[in-house]
Amino acid sequence: MSTQRFLATWLETKSPEERRPILARAGFTSDDDIPPQDLARLLLQPRAALSLARFCTLPQHQALSAVAWLAAQRHGPLLNLWHDADPATRAVPRADVLDLLAGSDPALRARAAATLDALADMALVLPPHDDQVIVSVGVHAHLAEAAGLGRPAAELIGLHFNAPEVHAIAETLGFPKARAREGAERNVLGLLTDQERVRALLAQAPADAREWLLDIIAHGSQVLTHAYQARGGFYQQAPKYAFRPGGSGDPNTDWLAARGLLLPAGPYDTAEVPIEVAVAALGELRVPFAPEPPRPPAGLPDAAGADGSAQAAATAALSQIERVLAACADQPPLLRKAGGLAVRDTKRIAKAAGVAEDATRLWLDLATQAGLLGLHAEPVRRPKGHRGKLPEPVVSLLPKTEYDDWLKRSPVERLVTIIATWATIPAVYTFWPEEAGTPVALTEPDDPNAVGIRYAVLEALAALPPGKGVSADGLPYVTERAAWHRPHHFAESGAGDDLVGAVVHEAESLGLVARGTLTGAGRVVRDLLVSGEAWTSPKPALTVALAAMLPPAQACAFFQADLTAVVRGMPGPELAELLDDVADRESEGHAVVWRFSGSTVRRAFDRGHEAGALLARLTEVAGAPLPQPLEYLIKDTARTHGRVRVVRSGCCLRSDDEALVEELARSQALRTLGLRKIAPTVLISAVGEEETLARLRAAGYTPALESETGATVIERAARRRA
Repeated sequence: MSTQRFLATWLETKSPEERRPILARAGFTSDDDIPPQDLARLLLQPRAALSLARFCTLPQHQALSAVAWLAAQRHGPLLNLWHDADPATRAVPRADVLDLLAGSDPALRARAAATLDALADMALVLPPHDDQVIVSVGVHAHLAEAAGLGRPAAELIGLHFNAPEVHAIAETLGFPKARAREGAERNVLGLLTDQERVRALLAQAPADAREWLLDIIAHGSQVLTHAYQARGGFYQQAPKYAFRPGGSGDPNTDWLAARGLLLPAGPYDTAEVPIEVAVAALGELRVPFAPEPPRPPAGLPDAAGADGSAQAAATAALSQIERVLAACADQPPLLRKAGGLAVRDTKRIAKAAGVAEDATRLWLDLATQAGLLGLHAEPVRRPKGHRGKLPEPVVSLLPKTEYDDWLKRSPVERLVTIIATWATIPAVYTFWPEEAGTPVALTEPDDPNAVGIRYAVLEALAALPPGKGVSADGLPYVTERAAWHRPHHFAESGAGDDLVGAVVHEAESLGLVARGTLTGAGRVVRDLLVSGEAWTSPKPALTVALAAMLPPAQACAFFQADLTAVVRGMPGPELAELLDDVADRESEGHAVVWRFSGSTVRRAFDRGHEAGALLARLTEVAGAPLPQPLEYLIKDTARTHGRVRVVRSGCCLRSDDEALVEELARSQALRTLGLRKIAPTVLISAVGEEETLARLRAAGYTPALESETGATVIERAARRRA
């Protein structure tokens, strides 16, 4: 029976819920269940296998590489990615895989066997899951060279050394000078391929050099070094290298290189331990295999108070997001032609919302990806008779109708929308390398490794001992542990402490990490990413977690005589809207504080509030009489508000004849001017002076045009001259 039929039969034993994560990790999305026969055909495609391999931990990746390397030794290298033979034709014995991974160590062999079983559950080790290990063509084609085993010494010397370097190694090893390169190379290879002679040579090596060699072998047999310099440029297919005068700067590396135990690998500044040397040093043929993740360092700080810090961070995040979106609604920012928001607009929004610029960019991007903000292009009308190219439309960022619905929801529901978006967005918005230039908001999220790195960081934090967190000093541990969980994502992106720190910072801003440890909501996000529900149905689990973390929305405020209002916990949307209208937020966290002033009360009146109704609403949310200073402030501001009126108008009409003014105001022929009498001798018109003059004259009146200084303007047709 073919591997595809074996795989289809195995998939039939799985429920649709068990098959769905496999399908999603393979890079295919479907709301409907796919028949096992079709899914088996998809999973055997090279692209699907490589997509599945992206979700492997370091030991799983090492096991797949070991299988591919053994198959290449037994069946020859796979030269054609679209190899259409059954994958079973490249099967390797399971016992040989365990030997390569774990040698004769019983405990390590058990861990290696468990790793192969886990790969079988992921559909990367293919059925029938017997004493032969079968993997997809994609694994054979791409992972055979990732096993961490060096190439033969003869290949490396032949590719990258000229005769002088070969003679130099032979001389250091104590061989008499040969007449030609062939003799020197024969002597060198004779020693390097003889395990006993290599062990004898290592016995004479400095202890630090031996340890350094074993460390290189344990990490994939290659290392970056300055021991060699290229001859004739770097663009040759197989560049030649010479020993760098003065050495590499590391005596251990120089000792190994001088004796051929470390040879040029081809890429610039990369050296490789030949496979014969690795086997002699280890005593057996082994590939790097790290079944245990890095352990947390000792002396981690306590994470006491993490729940309170997470609650304060989540409350502050929701408040900041609301203010940033409100600032966008008041004055929409503009999109640059080069992409992203104009920096000056981002600064303006940050200032208006009272939020740091980096946080403002994060909230703008997340709100846009959550569907709360959208781009709007103002249409450019073509002038009559214009045949040329119209200017590009002005594109601005505006709240969408979903934003209005979002505002009406409870705080927990609003925060769920933001966190669910953050969990699956393919970008780490707060990570902006210096070489990328000035940070801008509203960039396209296109980092294929971001979600995997985000999950790995959360997994690393979840492994901390209970009640412990990591500080900035512990960030290298988080990076190392996260890379163990998702080695492919870290290797492909080159992620380091800076990127990991940005992920932790974003998680802290949302209340998913606090005091360097994962919160309950953070663990839920990690579980959703593992199960795949983060892309399909994250809201139920997140709602339960956030409801347990956040206090219920408050509908009442405590008003104080110093003209402040305090809400202990998270204010409800109606209370927050009322207080934002009439006061300025002064601080937020476990409690939110607003401060009243004459200017903030005036702002409330400008927005349509009336003194009596405003006092009644504030008294209602206070649950007690308002402090006298606040009442006096509102009544005093109301007494002076509107005593001066600014009237919108197109132009002004005046006449000393009050009867004529009354006649003009009542004229049906002039009703399109929108005339309104604001004094016995003064009218205002809704249109400009030219159109007003034309309409008055058409109605039979004889008006005159007056300047701002009161002087009559003489209307005379302009004379055109060449």
